[in-house]
Amino acid sequence: MSNSASDHPSIPSTLWPARGHHAGPGAEDVLRRNLRRLKESGVLDDFAEPPVPEGDPERVFEARWRVGGDVTVRARLTLVPQQGREDGPEWLLVAEAERPWDERWPSPITMFWPEDDTDWDHHHGVAGLRLREVNPLPADDKDMRRVLKAAARESWAVQLVVHEAMTPDECGRLPLARLLPPGLRHRVVEHRAAPQQLRAVNWALRDLGVEVPRGGAVVLPPDPAPPGYDAREFSVRSVFLDGSEPTELVDVLRRFTALPKPLPQGAGEALTGLRENWTLMTLEEELAHERRLVVMYAEALEAMTRSRDLYREAAERAQEALAAYRDVPDRAAAPQEVPGPRTASPFQQLTRTFGRLKGAAKGLRPTNGTADTPDGDVADEANRPS
Repeated sequence: MSNSASDHPSIPSTLWPARGHHAGPGAEDVLRRNLRRLKESGVLDDFAEPPVPEGDPERVFEARWRVGGDVTVRARLTLVPQQGREDGPEWLLVAEAERPWDERWPSPITMFWPEDDTDWDHHHGVAGLRLREVNPLPADDKDMRRVLKAAARESWAVQLVVHEAMTPDECGRLPLARLLPPGLRHRVVEHRAAPQQLRAVNWALRDLGVEVPRGGAVVLPPDPAPPGYDAREFSVRSVFLDGSEPTELVDVLRRFTALPKPLPQGAGEALTGLRENWTLMTLEEELAHERRLVVMYAEALEAMTRSRDLYREAAERAQEALAAYRDVPDRAAAPQEVPGPRTASPFQQLTRTFGRLKGAAKGLRPTNGTADTPDGDVADEANRPS
């Protein structure tokens, strides 16, 4: 598992994400019928099916409703056909409210899928898991480990492991999801370990760094784990499977969903589609949208005008520079300077000086047989014929 979530964008507190697999036929028709029924009954303000590019197999549905009296929720559900599967498409749902999500608000899933439909609540990543049912862990230890590790990697839903301290009665075998607040009900996948599976389930959870108490429950950690995450804070020592409200478990799930967890794979793109490609706007929203477009176009026009003025100024300066260059007389027609006598270099002058000194020295050298003294000069004078 990763050690840090600093490089991953977190789930906004206003966002409610969910993902699943519709295992039956006619998923589009099921959605249209339920959306139409909820709009006619006043539960939804409106819904729409925006057009998709030609050749795109995906289908998009939008819905808008209000919670808490005046808080608007905008939601977008996308059906994604799966290659190699003929039993139905996957679905991705992102719902964003105008303020942080309240667990008492209705589950956005119920605004799209009907509660009495049994095909939409299949887990998208691990075959056999259901969102609204108890999921017994496999009897084989290796299969159990594989299922739990695969489920932990799928962070669209909260993965909850519950250990039965004793064999429960008929009421205790019902899923705990029915006892959770509406905003948590469809975000939890419940894995159930039989009484004799305690050692095996904790062996399977060892790589995830968590342990389920006997007769208790534990929430599987997110991947990557957020800063300061402590797995011990998200376990419950006792879960009573007698139909009573699991207060301590609800508190743990509430704190876990409030953690700054990273966006699941694909949720970022779905959220961008909700925010940037939203078509189901009220009249006030359309007017605000048009005003934003007017401001954007005005800013673009002003930028283009500034660019045009700068270009014109640059062109004028280029023309002036070109004209000034043309006014300069032709260098070929200008009078040529007559080159003067070459001046000897200092080295040449020094050489010539040494040459003159050498010639002067030769003129002063005495001839053969004549002493280079004053007496020698007197003797030469005496022997000179008269």
